[in-house]
Amino acid sequence: MFWTVTLSLLKGFGAATELFFLTLLLGLPLGLVVAFGSMSKFQPFRRWILYRKKAPGKFLQALAQLRPISALTNIIVWIIRGTPLMLQIIIIFYGPGLWFDNNIWAFGNGRMAACTLAFVINYACYFSVIYRGGIEGVPVGQREAGEVLGMTKRQIFFKVTLLQMVKRVVPPLSNEIITLVKDTSLARIIAITELIKAGEAYMKSNGITWPLFYTAVFYLIFVGILTLLFNFVERKLSYFR
Repeated sequence: MFWTVTLSLLKGFGAATELFFLTLLLGLPLGLVVAFGSMSKFQPFRRWILYRKKAPGKFLQALAQLRPISALTNIIVWIIRGTPLMLQIIIIFYGPGLWFDNNIWAFGNGRMAACTLAFVINYACYFSVIYRGGIEGVPVGQREAGEVLGMTKRQIFFKVTLLQMVKRVVPPLSNEIITLVKDTSLARIIAITELIKAGEAYMKSNGITWPLFYTAVFYLIFVGILTLLFNFVERKLSYFR
């Protein structure tokens, strides 16, 4: 019985692990893109308004300061961070079929694809806030020093800003990534047999509870490995001190 339960839980753990790595693979770079969008200083109306012959009024002055890319990105991040991930999974999976009468997830691995999309969008928004804090936390004087040395903006970003940002974002990123391990259990909302659902199946069919508690061993081992990995990375980045 023990080995049967273990094999079943390993199968559920495989689904959770797949969701975890897909979210990291897609969410980490997307989070950086979202961070750049939230920091965008693009002001499309500024030049047209400020160079008019007539002095701009208060409304036009405010319009000149408008940064549409930054504003739109921040609104999206606010919505995603302000609503439960469970709700986002439900909307992404069931929404197309209910609203457009066309279930785009009606294929073999559609449930995992929908769940992955929800996770990537959600965690990319959280990662973007961490990236933004890391970038803005780098002293302006260091970027100015790079300009004095004749470095281009690209060189300053990759050789000055990015390296120091990595050191700053590792601790908060590690917390989010460990949270992601446990959030994979939300995949059961759309009937994906991940680790918790696999353990719960024995409670419903056989009336035993220990397989459900047994799932904690898998989570603890996975989180323990990630903790050791992040501690190693932080030690390697200690040369910034």
